[in-house]
Amino acid sequence: MDLLKKLYIKTTGYSYTNMGRLFLRLFVGIMMMQFGVRQWIHFDEGVEYFPQFLFLDSSESLGLMIIIEILCSLFIMAGFLTRLMTLPPFFSMCVAEYYLLNDFTTQESYLLNWWQVGYLPIMFLGIYFFIMLVGPGKISVDYFLSLHFIHSNNRSESELEEV
Repeated sequence: MDLLKKLYIKTTGYSYTNMGRLFLRLFVGIMMMQFGVRQWIHFDEGVEYFPQFLFLDSSESLGLMIIIEILCSLFIMAGFLTRLMTLPPFFSMCVAEYYLLNDFTTQESYLLNWWQVGYLPIMFLGIYFFIMLVGPGKISVDYFLSLHFIHSNNRSESELEEV
């Protein structure tokens, strides 16, 4: 019975939030980066179908999206400027969702099924919002830089809230 109690406490009582944040940052970074790399590899084909955005033509819009997907993903995975680096992909996913749901040439938005790409931007929006909300965690460059700045000003680590 003691073994069951200890197992229960280990599985429910302990929180691995920093490992969870690291996993989520790595997961979303790899997932978004693979989209950017695929678009980079198939750039010539993608330009034909990519919409114009922010007064940019299709090739410039696609190039901007690739830069956002690859560069921001690298920063997010490293945990460097994490909250700032989630903003460009967050807004690009808002734009992607807008274009997916307002493209009535292929299929009405209310007819989208769960396996179609219309749900991917929403999933990424949720993950990026969560990362913006909770921060990068202690296993990140941001945390170590924060420690460096606090120690260089002769302050204690207790000034840092739970990161």
